[in-house]
Amino acid sequence: MKRLLLLAAALAWAAPCWGVQVHGHRGCRAVRPENTLAAFSEAIRVGADVLELDMQATKDDIIVVSHDFYVGPELCLGPGGKRLAEPVLIRSLTSAELKAYDCGSMPNARFPRQEARPGAKMPTLDEVFGLVKTSSLPAARTIQFNIETKIVPGKPELSPDPERFASLVADVVRRHGMEKRVILQSFDQRTLLAFKKLLPAVRISLLTSGNYLDYLAAARAAKADILSPDQYWITLETVQEMHRNGIQVVPWTADEPKDWQRMLDLGVDAIITDDPEALIAFLKEKGRR
Repeated sequence: MKRLLLLAAALAWAAPCWGVQVHGHRGCRAVRPENTLAAFSEAIRVGADVLELDMQATKDDIIVVSHDFYVGPELCLGPGGKRLAEPVLIRSLTSAELKAYDCGSMPNARFPRQEARPGAKMPTLDEVFGLVKTSSLPAARTIQFNIETKIVPGKPELSPDPERFASLVADVVRRHGMEKRVILQSFDQRTLLAFKKLLPAVRISLLTSGNYLDYLAAARAAKADILSPDQYWITLETVQEMHRNGIQVVPWTADEPKDWQRMLDLGVDAIITDDPEALIAFLKEKGRR
């Protein structure tokens, strides 16, 4: 009976042979400033299936969307449009203070096609959910969210403790009724386990950045529904093992056609990319969308 249940789970989770989901990394930073409402709007417009984003907590425990722990001079301007002399810790600022920073004007040299959005603020998670709920774009009705808790065990000054962080995020998800549309991802197993206790229906994704000797054991320890590895550390054998055990595989972050093709050959369930529009076009060309 146990084998039959595992097989059924694997079949239920495995991506259909024709479809691979597209996660817009930090929205779509190939063409819009990362983790801004403009980036999320564009990802919705081009038809991404999932918005991938990162979360920090302010001094007053508001969940905001940022990959980095700091407001950095390479991506943001300070109050009054002034250049920042040094990074400013997000956790040291209130949410109101954070709104004085412009995170849409600075060009990102890594993404030459990125269009500036002067005055864009670092959004709250509330604002991202609100954007989707009020959007008239067709994809907004079904788009999902892959949201990451950014936390480092040895640097407690950067974020709330795991239980508090999980609770703050869960409150926002619950308030917007997004339990069925959210995936919580993290490199930190503690927040995943804490969150699962609060909202058992939300899917859990374990992020990995290196080579685990046993991916399955790691995913099971985190009670993960999804394994999200560095794209260069995933193998066909691992994908097949995950699927046999009812676990999806969603690698990060692939931006080139050669990498997309390799992911298709491995049979992954979804791909996290900075350029969702280009990936969608690629998948359509391959008859996979």
